[in-house]
Amino acid sequence: MKNIIQKSLKSSFSYKTYREYVSKLIEEGKSTGHTQTEDLLHYSELNETRLKRLDKNIKVVPEIEKQLGNLSKKLTWLVISEGWCGDAAQILPIINKMAEVSNFIDLQIVLRDDNDVLMNKFLTNGGKAIPKLIILDADSNEILADWGPRPEPARKLIADYKAANGVVDEEAKIELQKWYLHDKGISTQNEIMALMPKEVLV
Repeated sequence: MKNIIQKSLKSSFSYKTYREYVSKLIEEGKSTGHTQTEDLLHYSELNETRLKRLDKNIKVVPEIEKQLGNLSKKLTWLVISEGWCGDAAQILPIINKMAEVSNFIDLQIVLRDDNDVLMNKFLTNGGKAIPKLIILDADSNEILADWGPRPEPARKLIADYKAANGVVDEEAKIELQKWYLHDKGISTQNEIMALMPKEVLV
């Protein structure tokens, strides 16, 4: 597993370079990933707007900021993502803001379709759902925890909608985006902190 992690890290992006790469592809009329469609490009363009807004507005909860500022061990936060993914657009800026408040967290992002072996180790109910955050010991690349693709209330919202309607349609996606807007990243922050190994929290 460590070899898979190490190989993926070699092709990883910082948050800044990931954002620049996705933006450049959109300018060329492309999305990330091995499949190119009008829909995926459209979602990528929508996500670009969301990312700009969230990069500006998202805030780390003060108590969490304090905890992250006092970590006792260096960590790598490795996120599996794609530019067209709506959940990734909502969650990556939160993860980035959390990483920015700590000198002990190195955030790296890899593309799902380019890292199939890694993705297959972190399936959700058998599916390649993203984003997926993998928390690693920065020195050994040992996996300490993983999280994703959605915070629990968002997962439940979609699961309940699908149970009632049989599909996850455009209306469900609108409801999900409304939930993210209202939540302001707090559920994601709390869930990630709950998974952080006790020994790294001072």
